[in-house]
Amino acid sequence: MAITPPRKKVLAVVLAGGEGKRLMPLTADRAKPAVPFGGIYRLIDFALSNVVNSGYLKVVVLTQYKSHSLDRHVTTTWRMSNLLGNYVTPVPAQQRVGKRWYLGSADAIYQSLNLLTDEQPDIVVVVGADHVYRMDFSQMVADHVESGAGCTVAAIRQPISLADQFGVIDVDPGNPQKIRAFLEKPTDPVGLPDAPDEVLASMGNYVFTADALRDAVTRDAELEQSKHDMGGDIVPWFVDKSESAVYDYKDNEVPGSTDRDRGYWRDVGTMRSYYDAHLDLVSPLPVFNLYNKAWPIYTSYGPHPPAKLVEGASGAGVSTFNSILSPGVVVSGGTVNQSVLSPAVWVKDGAEVSDSVLMDGVHIGEGAIVRNAIIDKGVVVPPGVQIGVDQEADRARGFVVDEGLTVLAKQQPVPGEQAG
Repeated sequence: MAITPPRKKVLAVVLAGGEGKRLMPLTADRAKPAVPFGGIYRLIDFALSNVVNSGYLKVVVLTQYKSHSLDRHVTTTWRMSNLLGNYVTPVPAQQRVGKRWYLGSADAIYQSLNLLTDEQPDIVVVVGADHVYRMDFSQMVADHVESGAGCTVAAIRQPISLADQFGVIDVDPGNPQKIRAFLEKPTDPVGLPDAPDEVLASMGNYVFTADALRDAVTRDAELEQSKHDMGGDIVPWFVDKSESAVYDYKDNEVPGSTDRDRGYWRDVGTMRSYYDAHLDLVSPLPVFNLYNKAWPIYTSYGPHPPAKLVEGASGAGVSTFNSILSPGVVVSGGTVNQSVLSPAVWVKDGAEVSDSVLMDGVHIGEGAIVRNAIIDKGVVVPPGVQIGVDQEADRARGFVVDEGLTVLAKQQPVPGEQAG
């Protein structure tokens, strides 16, 4: 009788220390992975859901920048039974190796090597916490083990014309799974052997053999000229040693995916990409399907009642289409079009909300108009006020205008309508 080889012991590490400067003011009071997304989620929920759906239930979340809301969300939402030793736990920067914070993603792992010592994994899955996608990491781990590499990098195909926006993986034509070079935003890349008009862009997700990762980050910590970055320093080291492999995201088969949403991945690092990813959710046939029950995105959104659509005090009816209304939303005689409304948003009589993202507890007063806007938690828009209609007027009121979008910070005061 054949003997089944022992199952590899896997530890998942989620890198969640991102500052997210390009998402200001949404990151003025929180780390980027804690930014709300899709009504009821936080960005980190997508990474964590992918990890646990893949069967990896020992997860550490490395945090650093303005991490309170992130720590609170992880500890209150991501609770597992500890009967079998499963956990999702945030680990703040601890200054274990000196009086300094994390200098980069590789340094974050180096300063947290005690976690590997405690858990003694065979394999370490390292993922970012600020992308929107579905991925079964167990398939990538299986490929990694079979390849014998010390490091495997997940990559997504992108048009060669966009290569200068990504870290690009140049593959060996004779062995397309092997990385020949790791190129940072190249201007003259070579297309893939099977698709000359495409390149492989790094997704910021990695699988390492545990001992190889420990050796790599320890060596990197001693190099003064290093930026201590996983993609910029650690992966090239494995490439130089011919111990690196690439995992093509197109080969990943997620249960419940459709031809429409298979292979979806969005880096929401800019205000426009964050906004566009929301619009992907509200299309009649969504490019990213939140309703895939075979691969759910887990979160917690509090004790809110169901959403309610009712006529306003004036008797005006409700009009809403191509939108997401979270629990606790009340639309009272207003109009909501092509928008995502988070829990406890209230759109009052005669108000119009279109092409916008409203976060928890935003109130839109009677007759107000909100267009092409992202409004953070707790903002109250007074009756009759217009936001996103006149961008020069928005700037004059202290609102951020970025890539054609008007953005209001958390609980930012909004002046009332001026008397004529």
